[in-house]
Amino acid sequence: MKKILIANRGEIALRIMRTAKKMGIATVAVYSEADRHAPHVRYADEAVLLGPAPSNQSYLLGDKIIEFSKQLGVDGIHPGYGFLSENAGFAKQVSDAGITFIGPNAHAIEVMGSKLAAKDTVKAYDIPMVPGVDEAITDIGEAKTIAKTIGYPILIKASAGGGGKGMRIVEQESDFESQMDRAVSEAMSAFGDGAVFIEKYVKSPRHIEIQVLADSHGNTVHLFERECSVQRRHQKVVEEAPSAVLTPALREEMGAAAVRVAQSCQYLGAGTVEFLLDDQLNFYFLEMNTRLQVEHPVTELITGVDLVEEQIKIARGEALSFTQEDLRIKGHALELRVYAEDPYNQFLPSVGTLEKYQKPGPELARVDDGYEEGMEIPIYYDPMIAKLIVYADTRKEAIDKMKEAINHYHIEGIATTLPFGAFTCSHEAFVSGHFDTHFVKDYFNPEEVQSDPVEKIAALAALKFHLQDKEKIAVADQEKPEWHAKRSSN
Repeated sequence: MKKILIANRGEIALRIMRTAKKMGIATVAVYSEADRHAPHVRYADEAVLLGPAPSNQSYLLGDKIIEFSKQLGVDGIHPGYGFLSENAGFAKQVSDAGITFIGPNAHAIEVMGSKLAAKDTVKAYDIPMVPGVDEAITDIGEAKTIAKTIGYPILIKASAGGGGKGMRIVEQESDFESQMDRAVSEAMSAFGDGAVFIEKYVKSPRHIEIQVLADSHGNTVHLFERECSVQRRHQKVVEEAPSAVLTPALREEMGAAAVRVAQSCQYLGAGTVEFLLDDQLNFYFLEMNTRLQVEHPVTELITGVDLVEEQIKIARGEALSFTQEDLRIKGHALELRVYAEDPYNQFLPSVGTLEKYQKPGPELARVDDGYEEGMEIPIYYDPMIAKLIVYADTRKEAIDKMKEAINHYHIEGIATTLPFGAFTCSHEAFVSGHFDTHFVKDYFNPEEVQSDPVEKIAALAALKFHLQDKEKIAVADQEKPEWHAKRSSN
């Protein structure tokens, strides 16, 4: 594999290109008119314009991306995450065109892309499941009977989607019909598929995911867990590895279950198996993401494994160079997603120009980003500007390091989630490890945060960034990816 095209933009495109360059592989960038001057375009060896800013006129044009790949002699296409990364049709088109898709095969993407199909696929592999039904429900009367049998509260979930769309918590029977109607309507609007299913609602859940790697030689390993419970609108904001609550025995059990999930669909490449963990440390299969995750850097830092490099090697047909027994957890890593959002206004998007962008130095943090000072944050794409990642020997040291990194990350022109990161890392629930996916709802009251003396330090840090808060994404030292060199030397 001598040349790959990265079918993505921003920080993930740059992150993939850095590893490709390290491996001596040429890269091709694609871009929309809105990203004409973006760092990932300049960094690549070649770049091609896809079209206007909207993603359905640029980054989602699979046929056009494949045609450019043929013209430029591309050997492989890496989809990153988002856009076409979990599109089974695109993966098949790439393979049919004689180009290597750097990811799983279309079958695995299709099966795991449907929550119902995924449950049906893994149920023969002794994977713990949340009590519920494993088929689509359309009849209200039947659905009510099932809900009563499972016991309230229950969760209505869209089969075809994620990100909280088509999801409704129902606390009592009298609310069932209205919530069912809303879930079906939202699922149809978001995914073109109104199929929903019902399962028991797990109270006080933690979101734990396991990173897996599988090659074409029958080898599948897990690279331990990531804790992703600090979320807003069912989407992650703060992630860490390892989790503060998993015991070695539970870690081994969950890792083995994740490997079985991957084996159930003949998985190939890097993927993530997501679980819910209840307050009694019982875990239940949630779904599998058939791509590289946004939060993959925390796994890289605690294992020393470059996941993008492994993806490329697996796509080239190579066997994994390590076994499960070779893998060890070393240290602790935290990641804050720096979104162009205002945490003091319900995390609503904050678009504008990055009037100032100064990031912490590489000795303090790894910053995966894709913007530069003076650039505008487009309204067309995900509002994430950067990922701020820190690594230390212990969880406490990592939390302290994250707070310091936030204080050295200066963004002006837009609001960002930096102040929320400062709040989280100073809150006793997070510091103690006693938190769940309701962290934002339970603890983050903007008015109280700004006035409560207990949170004075976090609030002052937050206010310092807020209203002036700006995000920018500068390209990390392109010739020397210090984050990788630094971790490898530990």
